[in-house]
Amino acid sequence: MKLKNKVAFITGGTSGIGLETAKLFQAEGASVVIVGSDEERLAAAGKALNGKALLVHADIRQVSDIARAVEETKAKFGHIDIVFANAGATTVAPLEAVTEEYVAENLALNFTGTFFTIQKTAPHITDGGSIIVTTSFLNTIGYPGLSILAATKAATRSLVRTLGAELASRGIRVNAISPGAIATLFYSKIGLPDVALQEVAAGITAKIGLKRFGEASELAKTALFLASDDSSYTTGTELVVDGGLTQF
Repeated sequence: MKLKNKVAFITGGTSGIGLETAKLFQAEGASVVIVGSDEERLAAAGKALNGKALLVHADIRQVSDIARAVEETKAKFGHIDIVFANAGATTVAPLEAVTEEYVAENLALNFTGTFFTIQKTAPHITDGGSIIVTTSFLNTIGYPGLSILAATKAATRSLVRTLGAELASRGIRVNAISPGAIATLFYSKIGLPDVALQEVAAGITAKIGLKRFGEASELAKTALFLASDDSSYTTGTELVVDGGLTQF
């Protein structure tokens, strides 16, 4: 098993990419910590993980919550080997609809929450450990109505480089996964009606080289590579898993 005796701290682990990754990490021998803000989804994730995961109810928009989640993890396991900063969300907002509150919410969910997840976990990560961040295909293309999400994800991509350089002396690798269009609940939460979502999905699919949405399990396998010793000489990079969406 590639993660035997490792401790993995996962935000946004109650559904989609995060939950599939948690399942795979557990199957590969890791003790898994799931951090989530919705108690019902957190409980459901715990069942999906055979009742063996440490479940922490916390909101990554609150730095004090992140610190508490880290302390609970340290109290149970003593250390952390892998951090998967995967939490994030948004709603569609065209230029004229963006408000200060909307920007602040997106920053808290998609940038500062990620930054402070890394800051608070870093002192407890074993030397040679791995930090993985979820970015987005929106880093490299323009998509109407998602300007703020794209900006936060681009900023997060930059963090991977800078914090990777900062933590390199401890042998801690910092990398990103950039998902393309993935069949998860993310798209149902962006505030579009079903008909519009279907049109968006069809339009995106037409641009994907492999002509399909990806599966969360495919992203989980990429996360496993970055979490394990298989990627021992990989840091500061972003692995694009998008079926060719941004490449062709």
